[in-house]
Amino acid sequence: MTGSGGARNPGFAGEVLRDLGAGVLTLDPAGRITYANPWAERLLGRPVAQMLGHDAHDLLHRSPDGSPVPRERCLMRSPLSGSRDAVEGSEEYFLRGDGVLLPIIWSATPLMPGGTPGGVVIVFSDFSLHRDAEERAIAHTAALEALTNRLNLLAEVSSVLMSTMDAIAAARALLPLLVPELGLWAAVDLVDAHSGILRRVAVHSPAHPGRARELTGPLPAAQQQPEIIRGDQPVLLEAGRLGGAGAPLAAGHRILFDRLGGRWATAVPIRSRRRFYGVLTVARAGDPLPPPEGETRLLADIGRRLALVLDNSQLYEEQRNVAETMQRQLLAPLPQVDHLRMAARYLPAQSAMEIGGDWYDAFLLADGVMALVIGDVVGHDLQAAVHMAEVRNMLRALAWTHVEPPSLIMRRLDEAVTHTSDAPMATLIFARVEGPEGGPWQLQWVNAGHPPPLLITPEGETRFLTRGHGPLIGMSATMHLGLTWPDAREDLPARSTVLFYTDGLVESRERPIDAGMAGLRHHAAVLARQLSAGTVDDFCDQLLQRLDPRGDDTALLALRLPPVGAGTPRDHGPPPPRQNAHSPAAPERGAPGSLQERAPVQDPTRDTREALDPPRTPDV
Repeated sequence: MTGSGGARNPGFAGEVLRDLGAGVLTLDPAGRITYANPWAERLLGRPVAQMLGHDAHDLLHRSPDGSPVPRERCLMRSPLSGSRDAVEGSEEYFLRGDGVLLPIIWSATPLMPGGTPGGVVIVFSDFSLHRDAEERAIAHTAALEALTNRLNLLAEVSSVLMSTMDAIAAARALLPLLVPELGLWAAVDLVDAHSGILRRVAVHSPAHPGRARELTGPLPAAQQQPEIIRGDQPVLLEAGRLGGAGAPLAAGHRILFDRLGGRWATAVPIRSRRRFYGVLTVARAGDPLPPPEGETRLLADIGRRLALVLDNSQLYEEQRNVAETMQRQLLAPLPQVDHLRMAARYLPAQSAMEIGGDWYDAFLLADGVMALVIGDVVGHDLQAAVHMAEVRNMLRALAWTHVEPPSLIMRRLDEAVTHTSDAPMATLIFARVEGPEGGPWQLQWVNAGHPPPLLITPEGETRFLTRGHGPLIGMSATMHLGLTWPDAREDLPARSTVLFYTDGLVESRERPIDAGMAGLRHHAAVLARQLSAGTVDDFCDQLLQRLDPRGDDTALLALRLPPVGAGTPRDHGPPPPRQNAHSPAAPERGAPGSLQERAPVQDPTRDTREALDPPRTPDV
């Protein structure tokens, strides 16, 4: 090299080698060290005087275990055999002067002075710095992948758990996400809300699906350990230590290990702020070490998420029960009048708090005529139910006080609702069933914007009674329209059926009302022919089963006329079956205007509720 004046600087090369930042060794054609720069001395912990003239391979090159490397396997010596190519590597070790192995990253380049082989120059650096950085990067990447997998698993768990309000369905859908991802098998034990018995509601084992199904069901009394779910910390189980009676969860979980295998299991409480629900258990295969702490925390998190779902499910059922109970308290039992037979059905809305404003009513008027009502107040909430009760009670009072045609009763009701209540608009049909005992019978009615009644003859002929239509209740008086409701009359054939219903029976998001009414007419005609000897209750039940209304709440009221002359002095035939005591109304309520005191009413849900929660006997 030359200086600023063009003169050669003989010390420049030495300065470069001294400050290169890497060790440099030169070897002669025999492999002996002829030069070592200061960085090589520092990295190797050897003074240059102790290295010059020594065979570099014998002095420095070692295997990872510290043993000498055979010469034929030494890549750094390949340039000495006449190769003109540079070689490099990173999985080699030099022996420092203090006996410590130094991992190196290196390159070896042949020296060719004058075009003839003159040895080799080896440049090397401390690879431990690079390897530590690489290992940290690998560990960091692995940690990110594990975190991503964990977050993805939690997202899947949350998605599955939020897709159902059924506790057992949620547990069964959860376990396939955990196994085999986190373990060998998994199980969920839940405490029955009514009996307090611990039930194994779900077991999942891909290796033994049949055995897993056999392990579900109530746990025997000896395996009932309510204390296992009283804490909020996970419990680590080892199969070999479940033999003792005092081991946590031993009685209930020993059989799981015996039938499904595994050595370790983590049992986490399914616990929320409201209550304890049970235990989630995930077992691992024959790993010698227990599950890592991160996995335990993950399972604990999943247990809390499952508890929140169970909280929501229980709250949903409680709200639905309150809503349905209130709705049934607002419905009336049916009176039993002469040879007329009636049946009513009420289906609550599918959403928990959509109580709805649908109602039916049947009562005797002051002149002895039977009144029938079907109606629907606008809205799907608690306020709608309150307004429904207001409108129903107003109509009862007006119909009882004023013995006059339905059109006048409807006008009075419209004015009363407008001026004395904040109830919104409502649709309804108010009808009078007129006629002497034994017939003939006649229906007189008005319709305030409600779906028309359906008349079904015993032969299966059907038609909608579309006359008598007027505005919705709460519209005419409010808007000062002066609209009226025309009275309509229809002769009712003996043994025919008149069906009153709300729009929930014939309309839904998936089914327009025209298609729903066509389906209602078709199925009613078919059932009239098929159930000619059946009761009006059979007719209602079969009709609901065929139409399968969903979404909105649904009410229907059916009137069955007796044969001609039934109940007259000349009638010597057997009396018709008694009116069914089944009622959508709340139990132990008398029907309004019934000729029978304390008319029997049977709650269709009572048997189920009492089986789950039998009445308590008072303490003696």
